[in-house]
Amino acid sequence: MPRAVVVLPSTTYRAHDFVSAAESLGIDLVVASENPPPFDMGDRYLHIDCSDPQGAADSITALGDETTFDGVVAADDAGVMVAALAGTTLGLAANTPDAAEATRDKLLLRNRLATTEVPQPRFAVLEPTRSSAEKASNTVGFPLVVKPLSRSASQGVIRVDRPQDLSPTIDRVRHIIGDRRHSQRLLLEAYLPGDEVAVEGIIGNGELMVLAIFDKPDTSEGPSFPETILVTPSRLSDENQQECIRVAEAALRGLGLTHGPVHIELKIHNGRASVLEVAARSIGGLCSRSLNFGLMGTTLESLILRNAVGMDKPELRREQHASGVLMIPIPGSGILSSIEGIDQARTIPHITGVDITISVGSDVLAPPEGDRYLGFVFARAETPDTVEMALRKAKNTISVLVT
Repeated sequence: MPRAVVVLPSTTYRAHDFVSAAESLGIDLVVASENPPPFDMGDRYLHIDCSDPQGAADSITALGDETTFDGVVAADDAGVMVAALAGTTLGLAANTPDAAEATRDKLLLRNRLATTEVPQPRFAVLEPTRSSAEKASNTVGFPLVVKPLSRSASQGVIRVDRPQDLSPTIDRVRHIIGDRRHSQRLLLEAYLPGDEVAVEGIIGNGELMVLAIFDKPDTSEGPSFPETILVTPSRLSDENQQECIRVAEAALRGLGLTHGPVHIELKIHNGRASVLEVAARSIGGLCSRSLNFGLMGTTLESLILRNAVGMDKPELRREQHASGVLMIPIPGSGILSSIEGIDQARTIPHITGVDITISVGSDVLAPPEGDRYLGFVFARAETPDTVEMALRKAKNTISVLVT
């Protein structure tokens, strides 16, 4: 029986999906996480600290000295470095730590892509001094986007249109990331117009297998950039889709990513694609539940685990139906007082599921301060237009009160 480790940060939604996939495949799965999953794993749970990647990797490799592992998988961003370090030490198919690090540091990502001339926004580093802001913004130009170097889910990402708004925005971003001493670098990037898409894939033997291209029909123009609706297959022209794949492959080569799941976000404008983000993990949250493959409804987690342990892959073609997901946005910061309309949303034609991931009574943060969503709504239909309409109807049906 093949054995694998999945690295699951405590904030992940995906423990159940990976464990279920492993059981269906006959893979003996060890869960390495900061907190035990909400179900009993017995001696197949390993406590780690994802904020200490080397220490967490050492714990996994020590366990690997006692039993043979066939693969190590990171479920979310916080586990990417852990999986790379552990996989490399254990001699498994894995990204090098150097390549993985470039996906976890936005400045390193930009610098790596620049050396290989991969299309991307103009950028400049904002040093931890106020005097560098004017120089950096002159390099980038307005409108621009201020970004922390290591956050995900668009946390702390804010658009700035005018020079007089730059300084207070920088202060706000530093407050979001807890940088009260102004000791951390930030990134300034040129704001790119155009349609945003996400390329979902798996790298095997150094080759990208594209699993889906998601349209983002509600792409925000700022000042914050929360995601809401994702729909696949893409409605871009074949030429634009091939351009996105070409640029995505160039980015992966430039970063040196050679194995495992990848999620690449791009903007395409006038037929030219540019890289926004590259992640060495699959699509976040519960969004993977919007994807099924082959005739038997194989899940994305199953494909990831098969790839990790070297099992023969099933048909990788996505199901013929269109599908999509709505990430229920948080309308404001405060206490989540109520979520209404969930039962009504479930009855909307083509809606296949609604999962709420934050409990009523919890403290919540709206973007750009926050990095979570209230839940996820899923839809399947014959066409992507029908999927999008169903998700929009669900969004309008669900009422959220934050006080």
